[in-house]
Amino acid sequence: MVSFKTSVFILALHVLEGALSNSLIQLNNNGYEGIVIAIDPDVPEDEALIQQIKVNPKDKCSGAITGKNLVRKCQGGSCITKTCRPDRVTGQYEEECEFIPDKQQTEEASIRFAQSMDSVVEFCTEQNHNKEAPNMQNQKCNLRSTWEVIRDSEDYKKTTPMNTQPPEPTFSLLQIGQRIVYLVLDKSGSMLTGDRLNRLKQAGQLFLLQTVEQGSWVGMVAFDSAAYVKSELIQIRSSTDRDVLIRSLPTAASGGTSICSGLRLAFTVIKKKYPTDGSEIVLLTDGEDNTISGCFNEVRQSGAIIHTVNLGPSAAAELEKLSEMTGGLQTYASDPVQNNGLIDAFGALSSGNGALSQHSVQLESKGTLQNSQWMNGTVIVDSTVGNDTLFLITWTKQTPQILLWDPSGKKQDGFLVDAQTKMAYLQIPGTAKVGIWHYSLQASSQTLTLTVTSRPSSATLPPVTVTSKMNKDTGKFPSPMIVYANIRQGAVPIVRANVTALTESANGKTINLELLDNGAGADATKNDGVYSRYFTAYDANGRYGLKVWALGGINAARQTVIPQQNGAVYIRGWIENGEVKWNPPRPENNKNDLQGKQVCFSRTSSGGSFVASSVPVAPIPDLFPPCQITDLKAEIQGDKLINLTWTAPGDDYDHGRAHKYIIRISTSILDLRDKFDSSLQVNTTDLIPKDANSEEVFVFKPENIAFENGTDLFLAVQAVDKVNLKSEISNIARVSLFIPPQAPPETPRPSVPCPDISINTTLPGIHILKIMWKWIGELHLSVGSN
Repeated sequence: MVSFKTSVFILALHVLEGALSNSLIQLNNNGYEGIVIAIDPDVPEDEALIQQIKVNPKDKCSGAITGKNLVRKCQGGSCITKTCRPDRVTGQYEEECEFIPDKQQTEEASIRFAQSMDSVVEFCTEQNHNKEAPNMQNQKCNLRSTWEVIRDSEDYKKTTPMNTQPPEPTFSLLQIGQRIVYLVLDKSGSMLTGDRLNRLKQAGQLFLLQTVEQGSWVGMVAFDSAAYVKSELIQIRSSTDRDVLIRSLPTAASGGTSICSGLRLAFTVIKKKYPTDGSEIVLLTDGEDNTISGCFNEVRQSGAIIHTVNLGPSAAAELEKLSEMTGGLQTYASDPVQNNGLIDAFGALSSGNGALSQHSVQLESKGTLQNSQWMNGTVIVDSTVGNDTLFLITWTKQTPQILLWDPSGKKQDGFLVDAQTKMAYLQIPGTAKVGIWHYSLQASSQTLTLTVTSRPSSATLPPVTVTSKMNKDTGKFPSPMIVYANIRQGAVPIVRANVTALTESANGKTINLELLDNGAGADATKNDGVYSRYFTAYDANGRYGLKVWALGGINAARQTVIPQQNGAVYIRGWIENGEVKWNPPRPENNKNDLQGKQVCFSRTSSGGSFVASSVPVAPIPDLFPPCQITDLKAEIQGDKLINLTWTAPGDDYDHGRAHKYIIRISTSILDLRDKFDSSLQVNTTDLIPKDANSEEVFVFKPENIAFENGTDLFLAVQAVDKVNLKSEISNIARVSLFIPPQAPPETPRPSVPCPDISINTTLPGIHILKIMWKWIGELHLSVGSN
């Protein structure tokens, strides 16, 4: 049986729904609007405190952009919009709160924040930049505005302002054409040094057998003091065409070095069939040539792309200029064979255009020193590759015993041995089995190398690829370089891979660097598939080569493919004429078949070369400070304690261990940035730095500074190494102290009296409903009859 009180409530709602057509109370979307709710007077509310709370639900810039902080909640097909309210405990707006800008704005900045606003036509400047917005701009750029960053860049400083209107833009429609590659190979007398000519033949065979794509046009010129056509342009349609080109590789070396002679002859031969514009030239040389600048103008006018391969320490000093002016790759290979640099250089010359299924992918590149008896290892063939898989082995003395097993344990025979060139290779027919391949090579006290390449297994499934490079082509001691490795499957980043970079100096010394995707040190963004590390191990002046190994899916390092995030600013809605107009929901990431799958792979990538200068004679002095801390975070913990976390820098940028930390604190974000050394220092006596790339945690109670309710404090960290070199100031972290009001003691509340209800029917056609509460008074509702 329903109670009397419940019956009265249902009756009242029924009357409201049917009778109050002229009332301010309206039924809308299954809810009543216009009802005034009285809040219990015992609930405390401090409007002044609410106004003082600084919340940035949107990192707007500039701060002059107008709008409201709103939250929209939907349920059952109905949505309501309300003003954001701070949480009584944290003082922060509710999680769903969003900044909704007004449609009509007068503010002209910033293009980076709100490109879609009609009034926005400028970048933020130091005058209107929102320095307190907790966004990546402030974190990465030291609170500077976009215009300040642009103004301080080298590109801007070297640019002459235009005094006239910009010219009308022009557009060119380009189409991928046939690939035209011409090999220009040095056969001068110096190529006899260190078996370089034979190494050229080994690397050249890999390029012609595997790297260059089917359908490409390939020709060859050899040069010493003069130049000689070894092969006119041949289109590669079959293995026969590849064999013809392989037999054209130079077999003897003598004479001087005339690089320009080789380039001019290559241009001449190419022009017999095609324009030189857009063609590619692979230029390999080991010799000095002080006349190379004599053909710079011809190179520019040709429109050809020149890839340079520098072999040994004495290659012409101006060789990189050819790659720089034409947009080609520049690579370096030293004389030590075990680094496999020359084969890696030619293996990197796969086309960036054409059918994806034709691209060559390098799975492995390894070598062993002469004091080893066996070279054992594994290679992963993953499901994204497997077509035209090639195993290539080279040696320096005698043919080794070669053992290879596929993932099922079946031994692979059929290696083609070229004893004269000191190499053997096996092409796996069809698509190689997915899984781990095992190899065992009997070194017999000689140097061996192993190279494994393959092609994508499908025209529709993108392969896992690794592209690597240095941040610059030249490095001047003591400025650090940065190594990058970008790991992708199509456009999707691969995270949690084991990535190692190997740098090789002009004297053959190698340094291994573990590259990280942790968002600290040299790495700009965590888990974006770009792995980075500072390079400070300068050994000598001259050229350095770079190679990167990437491994996924071994032991606990399982890889997960993560969708790429859209970087465009999404505006949730607009306020126009006082009405909120919501935009459609932000598009979801494309959750294709790749997402969530684990990826097991191995890859090798040549990262080209760079040139180091101003390196002092050993011992190299310590001139490298710790790197800047870029991921400092702060939060309130317990009773006015501050918890700081960051990734540890090293003694030399992100290598080793820093000596100590300096932490300073201020109530002004600009004072902390501009007057760091005079800001209040925190006691860090008990804070001992950890090894680079470890997580640091430091909890302290601020002293000698006001930290009351509503206070904002700003904090920054500086690392110091053992010779007192200091890092740049870290990003600035912020904490806001909010002490929630105490809840009032609960008091017994009297039960609501049951009202007396009577219906007066003395007026024809009109019923008067009278509801009486003694503590409220009388409520009269006039109800029209049906």
